Amino acid sequence: MPETLQLLQYEYVPDIAEKRAPHRAAHLSLIEEYHAEGKLVIAGALGDPPHSGLLAFRSVQDAEAFADEDPYGKADLVVSRKVEPWTVVAS
Repeated sequence: MPETLQLLQYEYVPDIAEKRAPHRAAHLSLIEEYHAEGKLVIAGALGDPPHSGLLAFRSVQDAEAFADEDPYGKADLVVSRKVEPWTVVAS
């Protein structure tokens, strides 16, 4: 049975791997908090080196709340963000 998650997509600033260092622990802590609460299903960086992030949430509200709280966003490391429904047919 398909499940619809809300995919938060980030596009990062150039050289995110270096620029994120002072904010990474807080960013990962927030990810762990949302995951432990069951709001966040899966998350990770895209690319090597990373250029964007993908995070799958159970609701639009949780995705938006996370993005608003995220230390990466507050530090202007996120160039753009969007939330779109993602219909998962296999997991």
